[in-house]
Amino acid sequence: MRTPGRIWEEADLPARRLAGLALNPSATPDVLLRLLREAPLAARMVLCRDRDLPTEVVDAVIEHPDRRTRGFFAVNPHVDPAQRARLVDDPDWFVRAHLAEGPRVTEPERPEPLPDATVVRMLVTYEAEHLWSLYRQMSPELTRALPTHPVAAARLHGVFRWDLLSADRRAALLADPDEGVREAARRCARHEDPTWVESTLPDRPSHARTDLLSFRALSRAVVEGVLTAPAGEDDRAMIAGNPTLPPDVVALLATDPDPEVREEIARRADLRPAERHALVADPHRGVRRAVARHPDLDADERRTLATDPDPDVRLAVSVHPALGEAERSRIDYTVPLDCRFGAHYEDRAPRDPEAVRRDALSGHPLLRREAAGERTLPADLVARLAEDEDLGVRVLLAQNHPDAPPALLLRSFLEYTGPERARLTTRPNFPCAGLAAYAGHTDPEVRALAARDPDTAPATVDHLTRDPDPQVRSAGARHPNLPPARLARLLADEELAHAAAANPALDPATADRLLTTGGRGPW
Repeated sequence: MRTPGRIWEEADLPARRLAGLALNPSATPDVLLRLLREAPLAARMVLCRDRDLPTEVVDAVIEHPDRRTRGFFAVNPHVDPAQRARLVDDPDWFVRAHLAEGPRVTEPERPEPLPDATVVRMLVTYEAEHLWSLYRQMSPELTRALPTHPVAAARLHGVFRWDLLSADRRAALLADPDEGVREAARRCARHEDPTWVESTLPDRPSHARTDLLSFRALSRAVVEGVLTAPAGEDDRAMIAGNPTLPPDVVALLATDPDPEVREEIARRADLRPAERHALVADPHRGVRRAVARHPDLDADERRTLATDPDPDVRLAVSVHPALGEAERSRIDYTVPLDCRFGAHYEDRAPRDPEAVRRDALSGHPLLRREAAGERTLPADLVARLAEDEDLGVRVLLAQNHPDAPPALLLRSFLEYTGPERARLTTRPNFPCAGLAAYAGHTDPEVRALAARDPDTAPATVDHLTRDPDPQVRSAGARHPNLPPARLARLLADEELAHAAAANPALDPATADRLLTTGGRGPW
């Protein structure tokens, strides 16, 4: 079966015109219904997957005889998830699998969750291979409730959060009235049994061996086997971070000749003072950089690391929580600007509000950046950080806070050119007014902003459609102020016909001619 990419690649010019019409915000429900009935697959794909749809069109999509058409709607990120949920019992596995897969969104974004009842229905009735990505579409409330859910199939999936469950909750699942839940719980609990881990440990490199050595309960025999293995293996670095490692082995690996092993040891929360002190003086800067983040550093260790010859070590210790602002200011550090200033995961745990406020008021840019990424930052701190001197602070605030001011969003887009820059234009408060002034900018991404301004002059829009950059040309072709004669010519343009047909200024007669002729014209 052809992939969506192949469907679009094989679409001819008439089909691309109809696909553009499918995206046209001025298209009436009658036009959309005609496209659904009569248009080729590429246009139906765009119609059902790439835009919101009125209720009467959704009703028709749900009943459409073509499973691919329904499958496109199943992964539509623009419609209410409750509408997609209507496909939960679709007669074709192809459609159900697409519903379980969900909309494709760029990390760290998450699709809007499906209704809880729909997700539980899928957990009960769908085959396991169709559920691997369903967790992206669960509400946080359902995710937390799974281990205690009244439906056994839901509790079964709650077992798979084993590492996050309390001892009482684990005990309850091990004694669950449902045998399937009990068996799943027993399989998870085995990872806490050193004897079982030893019996199942693969004898050659593999994902399973890495997981067991890094995270699971290790017997003394397994540990000794790793310690006596020939040099050059990665196993010692794996066990160095294992939380079940005995204290005497932690002390031994703190002096391991391999700096990667010592670096893993330096990250352990259970380091004893003597081990930690030795790692502070380690000859390898990666080890010192790792131990500089240790929460239990004493005053002498912090002072030693604060004057370390390596700038990355000094930077790492400069944000240590035990330091006061005066101590921090005496450290010679440089904050990097060539970083990714993007969005954080929405489901990350909220921090203590007082700790966030301290960071926001700190003189250290890295701490202010930490505060800027908090979605619940209060209004006074939003206003303060929006004017921060550090680019990273401003952009992180713009990327993450739901009430980021319009001026901040625009300034961030103009000044930041790193990953996720384009995401800034999707933020709720990104401005449109006044963007026509950027039509002559040297950066094509900035020039394209002019197409977002509803007051951009027709002559300027015409000029945008002739821009050297294809994204700018496409944006200009969609602008409603495009002169009618130019819009008509672009409908015959191999490159821009799709964008021109999506122009909301397209007159109804032209839209009707597109439908009547199957996208073939004349124009």
